Amino acid sequence: MAIKLPEITPFQKRVDEIDEMMNQPDFFSDARRSASISREQVKLRKLLVDYKELEAAKEAVAEHRELLTDSDSDSELKELAEEELPELEETIETLGEKILVSMIPPEESDSRNTIVEIRAGAGGDEASLFAGDLYRMYSRLAERRSWTVEPMSSSESGISGFKEVAFLIRGEDAYKQMKLESGVHRVQRVPETESQGRIHTSTVTVAVLPEAEEVDIEIDQQDLEITTTRASGPGGQGVNTTDSAIQILHKPTGMIVTCADERSQIKNRAKAMTVLRSRLMQAKEEEERAKYAENRKKQVGTGDRSERIRTYNFPQSRLTDHRIGLTIHSLTQVMEGELDEVIETLQSEDQKLKLEALINAQLGA
Repeated sequence: MAIKLPEITPFQKRVDEIDEMMNQPDFFSDARRSASISREQVKLRKLLVDYKELEAAKEAVAEHRELLTDSDSDSELKELAEEELPELEETIETLGEKILVSMIPPEESDSRNTIVEIRAGAGGDEASLFAGDLYRMYSRLAERRSWTVEPMSSSESGISGFKEVAFLIRGEDAYKQMKLESGVHRVQRVPETESQGRIHTSTVTVAVLPEAEEVDIEIDQQDLEITTTRASGPGGQGVNTTDSAIQILHKPTGMIVTCADERSQIKNRAKAMTVLRSRLMQAKEEEERAKYAENRKKQVGTGDRSERIRTYNFPQSRLTDHRIGLTIHSLTQVMEGELDEVIETLQSEDQKLKLEALINAQLGA
C-alpha cells in the first residue's frame, strides 16, 4: 500500500530560509547554533534530492504501465517494461520510507550535551554499588563514542559505590543517544556480602537531561538560596577541607542542587547552576508534553524516572529492556559500555512509533 507523503513545500521553504540565514555575516558567530543549522541544511537537501528521485520513479512507473496497456506498443518494449516495473516499485517504496523518516520533526535537544544523574534506590548498599557500576558503564560507552565525561557532583556510599552521582557528557548527539536511558534500572545478582548465595533485587534511578544554557532558562537570582559548606569526603590527601561545597535551593520549585567536586567555590557554583538550569528546562519540557498526553504514547518510554525500564540479571548474564521486549545474553559486554545494540534497537522502535504518528496525522488531516 502506497504511503501518502506530507507536502514537500514546507521543507523547501525551510531550506530557502536556512540559505538566507547562512548568507548573513554574523551567522557563524554562534558556533553551536550554526553547526546545528548546517546539519539541518544537509539533511533537508538530501530529503529534497530523494523526493525528486521518488517523483522521477513514479513517472517512470506510470510510463511503463501505459506502455503495457498500449496495444500498439512494441512487444520487446513491453517485455522490458514488465521486467523493470518491480524494481521501480521497490525503489518507490524504499524512497517513501526513507523520506518519511527524514520528515520526522527533529528534537531541538538531540544535538546537545547531556547531564546524567544516577541515584541508588531500593536495596541499600547493593543499590549504591550498582549505581557505581552504571556510572562506569556509561563512562565506558562515552569512551567508545569519543565523548568526554565531566564529573558534576557525587555522594559516595563508602563501599566503592554512590548514593548519587551526576556527570556531564560532551560529544556529538550525546543527548540523542542517551535520552532513552531515563528510568528505573533493576539489578538481580548475589551481593558480595551475601553468604547464603541468595539473589537480591535492587534498583537505581537514572535521569538524563539535555544541557541547558543561560539563554534557555532565565533564573531570577532572588529565587535562589545559595549556601556554602565544607565538603565531606572519605579522608586522605584529596579531602576538600575548604568551605567550597555549594548548595542551591530554587525556591519556586523546591529543587536543591549540591556540588562539591571542585576545590573552587566558583567552579562548584557554575556546575550547580548548569545542573539546575537543565533540571528546570526538563521540567518545562515535561509540562509541555503533559498538555499533549497522547504524544507520550508515541515514544519509547516517557522519560519518567519512576518507570522501570530495564533489568540486569547477572546469574543468567541477561539484560531485558521491558519497553520493547529486547533480551540479550551478553551482560558482561554491556557493563563494559557495549550498548550499541540496545541503543540502536530503542531508537529504531522510537522512530517507528513516530512514523506511525506522522502517517496518522497526515491521514487525519
